[in-house]
Amino acid sequence: MAVNGADRPAVGEYLQVQTTTDSRAEAMELARAAVAARLAACSQVAGPIASTYWWNDEIERAEEWFVFFKLPADRYQELATFLVEKHSYDEPEILATAFVAGSSSFLTWISEETSSREVPAAPAPRAPAP
Repeated sequence: MAVNGADRPAVGEYLQVQTTTDSRAEAMELARAAVAARLAACSQVAGPIASTYWWNDEIERAEEWFVFFKLPADRYQELATFLVEKHSYDEPEILATAFVAGSSSFLTWISEETSSREVPAAPAPRAPAP
């Protein structure tokens, strides 16, 4: 981790990415699947929130849920691609905010938990007892 000072990563080295969705169930599944795929070290779901936005030349209002992901910046494109593929919205919100500071141990944990891991091999089947 490049550090500019105590507990200050190089700006842009770590990100919090957010999206919104119209159901808690979808938010929870996006959060779980991204962490399971190690695209993010952790995720949080918050809501419901009241959203107001333009869609198809009309002002819309909707109840939505936020999903926040914490990850190293070099994993952003993989997470963004995942969200576009898995999200139910035609045009999902995908925004990234760079961390300007954070505890060294937490940032290290983010890096460790998003690194590729070898999946343990399944144990060989046991031969039947004679």
